[in-house]
Amino acid sequence: MKISREAKIGFTGIIALVLLFFTIQFLRGISLFTANDIYYINFENAKALAKSSPVYADGYNVGVVSDIRYDYEHPGKGVIVEISVEHGMRIPEGTVAVLDEAMLGGCTLNLLMGNNPMQRFAERDTIPSAANNGLMSKAADMIPKVELTLAKLDTLLATLNRVAADPNIQGILSNANTLTASLNQSSADLNRLLEHDVPQMAATFNKAGQNVVTLTDSLSRLNLNGTLARVETTMDHVQEATSRLTSTDNNVGLLLNDTSVYHNLNRTTVAASALLEDLQAHPKRYVHFSVFGKKDKPAEPAEPAEPAN
Repeated sequence: MKISREAKIGFTGIIALVLLFFTIQFLRGISLFTANDIYYINFENAKALAKSSPVYADGYNVGVVSDIRYDYEHPGKGVIVEISVEHGMRIPEGTVAVLDEAMLGGCTLNLLMGNNPMQRFAERDTIPSAANNGLMSKAADMIPKVELTLAKLDTLLATLNRVAADPNIQGILSNANTLTASLNQSSADLNRLLEHDVPQMAATFNKAGQNVVTLTDSLSRLNLNGTLARVETTMDHVQEATSRLTSTDNNVGLLLNDTSVYHNLNRTTVAASALLEDLQAHPKRYVHFSVFGKKDKPAEPAEPAEPAN
């Protein structure tokens, strides 16, 4: 049987289409020669998840995203994602699906496997989803803080620029240079003092210490005990003389302490003064003489003067 040219062309085209179909499915990650199990996941936000995206179970590629459908009749109910995983894979209950966003765009679906050894999801069941607090989520939470930090940094830089442009800064720097020079001069003076003056002062103090030691040795050689004994004896004699002066058992004590002696001396002094006055006033009463030896009538004796009190 002879095959026509048109039949050959048609048969070749069919083979090419089949090969193209298999190639596309292979590139999408769908195995055409093994059976796969279908599961569904409902996400509130698909985060740019695309068909043929890989599905990972604890970081291992177990399938692909076979379809993504949006419920146009019930908007806001989320996005239904259909995944195709290897046949016979056991997905225990407690497993949740999360979406991980990549740094440079794109999204991957991860199955966080549960640990229920008895129960598992049946084929075409809906696996629950959960929000992912991964790196990108944390980075998104940090963006407001970063913006606030950048605003504060911008304010700080503006303040630094304003301070740097202040003409008083030049004066402050000039004063700082002057102060630094003064400190250097003071340091040099201090070093010179430590090198020259302090050794001289130390030598003077050493000499003074030696003089003190010499004086101490001289004092230690003196007979201080004998000197103190003589001083004590002298003080005893002075105390004894003082006590005798205050006592009435001796002439000096009587003279200093007996008032009758004072009164007798006072009366004697007054009587002598009165006698001298009377002698000056009436000398003839007491002195008698004659040139020719004639004796005059004896004068009447003078009345004694009354002593003054």
